[in-house]
Order: sequence, then structure tokens, then C-alpha cells
Amino acid sequence: MKEINITTSFKQFDSITELPVEIQDLMHEAITIRKNAYAPYSNFRVGAALLLENNKIVCGSNQENAAYPSGLCAERIAVFFANARYPEKKITALAVAAFHKGNFTKHPITP
Repeated sequence: MKEINITTSFKQFDSITELPVEIQDLMHEAITIRKNAYAPYSNFRVGAALLLENNKIVCGSNQENAAYPSGLCAERIAVFFANARYPEKKITALAVAAFHKGNFTKHPITP
């Protein structure tokens, strides 16, 4: 038997301006794509932007369906698109932006 460990970590910042410049750009992409979310049931709009090792940015937004839970989250859409378009490239960073019922979320949104 082989044991595989997977570790995930993230940093929480109080403002986009505290982020490194390349991550600020990624965050702005997530904010922009969030507007394309289809969330008529929850009003919880999410945008995700991935930075690939080749410096390409790939985005996705959540897409709800009346037949819950068959909707898809923004991160999943972005990851699937990245793998379809750039199957050999690794994801180096992920930014997620959320907006709920006309308000920015007060707590971090994790993938």
C-alpha cells in the first residue's frame, strides 16, 4: 500500500491591494467573471480564476440548475476548462470572488 498526502493552504488578506500584483490581477479576473454566474435560486454569485504555469488565466462562474444539486461551482468549471484547453499545465494559483444578494461576502470563500 502507498500512502499519499495532500496538503492545501491559503492566506487571507483584508484587501486586494495587499496581494502580490499577479494575484491582484487574478482576483480582478474572478470578480469580473462572477458577473456571468447563473444563480437565480441562491443569488450567490461566484467567480473563479486560475493561473496556470504558462501564465494563462482561465475563468469560470457558478451555474445553478432548478434540479438541485446538478449545478456547478465556479472552481469546478474553471478547472475543467483549464484541463480541456491546457491538459499538460499545472494550476499555480486560484482566486475566488463571491457576491450574495447584492452584498460582498464578509468571510473568505474557499474552493
